[in-house]
Amino acid sequence: MLDEAKNRLITQTGPGTPMGELLRRYWMPIAGASEFDDETKRVKPVRLMGEDLVLYKDLNGTYGLIDRHCCHRRADLSYGFVEECGLRCNYHGWLYDEKGNCLAQPYEDMAHPDARLKDRIKIKAYKVEERAGMLWAYLGPAPAPLVPNWEPFTWKNGFVQIVTAEIPCNWFQCQENSIDPVHFEWMHLNWGMRLHNQLGPYSPRHVKVDFEEFDYGFTYKRIKEDTNDKDPLWTVGRVCLWPNCLFTREHFEWRVPIDDENTFSITWAFNRVPKEREPYVQNRIPTWQGPIKDPKTGRWIDSHVMNQDFIAWVGQGTVADRGKENLAASDKGVALLRRRFFEDLELVAQGKDPKGLVRDPKLNECVELPIAYRGNYVDGLPLAQLVKHPVFSGQLRDYVFQTGQPAEVRRAFVDAMGIDLTGTANADFLSPIQGSQSNRQ
Repeated sequence: MLDEAKNRLITQTGPGTPMGELLRRYWMPIAGASEFDDETKRVKPVRLMGEDLVLYKDLNGTYGLIDRHCCHRRADLSYGFVEECGLRCNYHGWLYDEKGNCLAQPYEDMAHPDARLKDRIKIKAYKVEERAGMLWAYLGPAPAPLVPNWEPFTWKNGFVQIVTAEIPCNWFQCQENSIDPVHFEWMHLNWGMRLHNQLGPYSPRHVKVDFEEFDYGFTYKRIKEDTNDKDPLWTVGRVCLWPNCLFTREHFEWRVPIDDENTFSITWAFNRVPKEREPYVQNRIPTWQGPIKDPKTGRWIDSHVMNQDFIAWVGQGTVADRGKENLAASDKGVALLRRRFFEDLELVAQGKDPKGLVRDPKLNECVELPIAYRGNYVDGLPLAQLVKHPVFSGQLRDYVFQTGQPAEVRRAFVDAMGIDLTGTANADFLSPIQGSQSNRQ
């Protein structure tokens, strides 16, 4: 358990807060690049760690992330429009580039050209880079580290999609879920079965869990009643990726603080196409936002893996009261996570780098991670094996992680995989909820 002061320390992320200063040392994924494909939708309001910003792509293809309010009369720049270079305020036409420079003040430039007022104006601006189909922002001090080129970003012959949601609770209880192996047994297996009015049998129970720290986070490992110490989920495990991500073999889930009461969930999901479909090159990575509540009932959606996680997160309250907890042996990972964050807070206070930054360009050509069953993603499988696979068959049938996948994304996925879900092979697939159970073991 944590007292109120320590709980505030790890949950508050605004400018000037210790955790805010720590998280600003890392690049944060804040959008999918495909959200800006439509030339009429090149401006997006963004709230990030308590700061109101606007993300844009100008007509030359340059991305910018600047203060949401114009330096002139504080108009809302999310209603501005892009030019060949920069974003122009729709109120009086002041123009800003991605570095925060004021490039034009139409009336002042015409009526008082010698005053050069624009040279004295600077709007808040942050770095933006594109990687793996996502747009990443860096709000911290110079020199910025590199945007990590995680190993799965280098994989070939895969269909990738980016999925988002906005969750009304603090980021830290979301990230603690990333180092909690036992919840898979109950939230995604046993509860998933009961949601379908099945009384059993329950999932094989966890008999042993363990946690190890490495350069870029922690691994968590498990042995269940139906596995042993030779199983890859024990010998390799899964990754709680530092500082705010879960990595489970083929997909990443980031928990990005919007502010202290809301979290932006962004998932990068990879599906290896069948061997028969190689070589496959994806020309566009789609981005879509999944719903979190049933509009008819107002209740949280519970049908998909991450939707079930969302229920656990928000159920702890907007900001979890950790003074009322009773941690048990299975929570060893949570305790390790908290301890490491407190250590990193001290490092940042001393002017040192926190854990897991990538600064070496050679290393960043491909940053390897612990990956169970790596060969399935690097080498691939033929369609006949995918259809019968305990995990991949469910992914063929449905996007199991979040509800609400748009029809056009589903069509693109089916085309990439070369499958016909109306055919008899459909009988070999797991149902959506069974697929979701298998995927997060």
